[in-house]
Amino acid sequence: MYFNDNTKIFLNGDWIKASEAQVSLYSQSLHYGIGVFEGIRSYELPGGETSIFKAREHYERLLYSAEKMHIVVNYPVEELTRITYRLLEHNKLTNAYIRPLVYLGNDMALAPTKETHVMIAAWEWKPLLGKELLRVTISPFRRPDPKSCFVDAKVTGHYINSLLAQHEAKARGFSEALLLDGKGFIAEGPGANIFMEKDKKLYTPPKGNILPGITRQTVIDLARNAGITVEEKYFTPAELKEADAAFFTGTAAEIVGINSIDDQKFKKDYNTSLGATLSKLYSQLVRTSEITV
Repeated sequence: MYFNDNTKIFLNGDWIKASEAQVSLYSQSLHYGIGVFEGIRSYELPGGETSIFKAREHYERLLYSAEKMHIVVNYPVEELTRITYRLLEHNKLTNAYIRPLVYLGNDMALAPTKETHVMIAAWEWKPLLGKELLRVTISPFRRPDPKSCFVDAKVTGHYINSLLAQHEAKARGFSEALLLDGKGFIAEGPGANIFMEKDKKLYTPPKGNILPGITRQTVIDLARNAGITVEEKYFTPAELKEADAAFFTGTAAEIVGINSIDDQKFKKDYNTSLGATLSKLYSQLVRTSEITV
């Protein structure tokens, strides 16, 4: 589903077929999870052009994540953006999901390595969590302590935590998991941030224990521009279950409503919620954004 015989990817300055790409079995990233990545989406605009949504913000975060992991990336944001537009052209893609990945070369030592690889791929991908309202469960797994790693960096190895939470939730028949932080407050989903609605206001966990998503910030800006109050605050599972409505946000997921937490349904019909309103505004925004190269 990610590539076919004609799919091209960008790898270390070259355009090669995805089916011919190779990774060493001695890559430090493969053994120790030392790598960084991004998830980006492009959209077809009304005039037929293709726009990569928030390309600068995504690539700035990629370089930030790399710096935190002592990985040297010799591509500035502007060049990465230009390469990505060429990638879409090569593969004749408009509405696409884009995956930049920075991984390391052969080195079995637990130390920074100078051999760095930059790969960018793209494919058509529907919203990660679908369009139906989600049955969510509080996960027994917690978000990593922010003093144990850089939780605001998008690091490949960090996603073991997300996968464990999601696999456990699905094994119990739920659509998705919701992780708490180390103090028992709501943090985020395995691959998305959460918002709850209460008394016509929105609340979302603050930075510190979460990966502060670019879609999360976009939704905050959209809401405030629409006159909706948004507060970043800590809240408990009990408070969330008493909310009027809730939704997840993320580049891969976009905006998707939550039906229930541990089978306790929310009070409000999601179609009349602030999440539904913001979903429409977000859909309009990503398809009217200016193209930046």
